[in-house]
Amino acid sequence: MTTIVLVRKNNEVVVAGDGQVSMGNTVIKKTANKVRKIEKRNVIAGFAGSTADALTLFERLESKLEKHAGNLARAAVELAKDWRTDKYLRRLEALMAVGDKENSFIISGTGDVLEPEGDVIGIGSGGNYALASAKVLMDTDMSAEEIAKKAIKVASEICVFTNDNLSMEKI
Repeated sequence: MTTIVLVRKNNEVVVAGDGQVSMGNTVIKKTANKVRKIEKRNVIAGFAGSTADALTLFERLESKLEKHAGNLARAAVELAKDWRTDKYLRRLEALMAVGDKENSFIISGTGDVLEPEGDVIGIGSGGNYALASAKVLMDTDMSAEEIAKKAIKVASEICVFTNDNLSMEKI
């Protein structure tokens, strides 16, 4: 369980995640990094769910981006199709929030590639808290980075499966 927030504001895109890894009601780790950047393609992603599953999906997304010349929309759709139809992949339990300079998507194992209304995505156990916080802060003078930090902080104060050990990537 985790909290990931993606914020797009003033030509800046930020993905931030908390650091808590839980198994049931037990905190296993406080400093996990659930946010990654694909440097070559200027894409950032955050994942919620099983760590091994999320890392597998991140690698798949990276290969889809290579195959489709960095087109995030096409890569996201192709990943979702594989995820839903492949016998091995369909057992993976995770959600991904991904973004580049032009697009933001939530990708799920049910074949969904969702483009959010507005410029904020929240996923994971504390995702709705972070989403609500970030949406309210979008009307302020805060930067995308400041909004993402504050949204994770708020979620960590409400959701027991979220902490305030932040990892963040921006483009």
